[in-house]
Amino acid sequence: MSVATPSRSLTSADLRGATRRPWLGGTGRILIIAIIAVYCLAPFYWMVVSSLREPSDIFETTLLPTTWTLENYADVFSGSTQFGRALLNSLIVASVTTALALVVAIFAAYAIARLKFRFKTAILAIIIGTSMFPGISVVVPLLRLFSDIGWINTYQAMIVPSLSFAIPLAVWNLTTFMKQLPYDLEEAALMDGATKWQAFRKVLLPLAAPGVFTTAILTFIESWNEFIIALSMVNDPAYRTATVAISLFTGASDFESPYAQQMAAGVIVTIPLVIMILIFQRRIVEGLTSGAGK
Repeated sequence: MSVATPSRSLTSADLRGATRRPWLGGTGRILIIAIIAVYCLAPFYWMVVSSLREPSDIFETTLLPTTWTLENYADVFSGSTQFGRALLNSLIVASVTTALALVVAIFAAYAIARLKFRFKTAILAIIIGTSMFPGISVVVPLLRLFSDIGWINTYQAMIVPSLSFAIPLAVWNLTTFMKQLPYDLEEAALMDGATKWQAFRKVLLPLAAPGVFTTAILTFIESWNEFIIALSMVNDPAYRTATVAISLFTGASDFESPYAQQMAAGVIVTIPLVIMILIFQRRIVEGLTSGAGK
């Protein structure tokens, strides 16, 4: 004969604890997100504030400039810096690198994700492994090679090495995305008489558009921010990218560091990326999170 165990009645303390836990959990998450946001945005905020200070006030630690000025932005585009040309060079290098990387990565990712052949995992691992080499490790041999073939101070001297880092990123992202796409639509197209190429171009590629779009943005940002290769392969101001031009800013004398102008140039280089992310953030999130069942 079983004996029933008396249940303990809930006390007011238990009820208060049950009521508070979700509130504390939500507050904790908000606090963590706020800390991360402040940590990530603080350098950019300080760069913006410093770019609006007078050069003589650049070492002030106030949260806002004592004296506001846009003179630093005007100095960035003075004739001696050729910063406008540098921005154009960055746009050319990043755009061409992104376009070429996407063309290669789309076909490579399709083959790895959709076709059956031996050593697929090993091939993907090798592709990803190549992106783990530091940029400085390839600079010296490439510098020797490009000097021999006359590529120094050319766009291709920056684009080709950048592809070795952009393509693995693009292949990895697109392979992960294409693995999530349904096989049924592609098989249905083949049963209806479409060729493999037609099924890829008319069925699979439109479904993969969010992933391609997201990969393009990530690849463009990586190419836009590239520094060590552009610094090593180019010494002609006509071909320098914006990141290199900022590092080579000089002051009125050899002993002056133009921190204010460098801060202003950093803001100018960052703003296009921020605007692009804000405009296309929905597409980026869709490409990172969408699956086959949408």
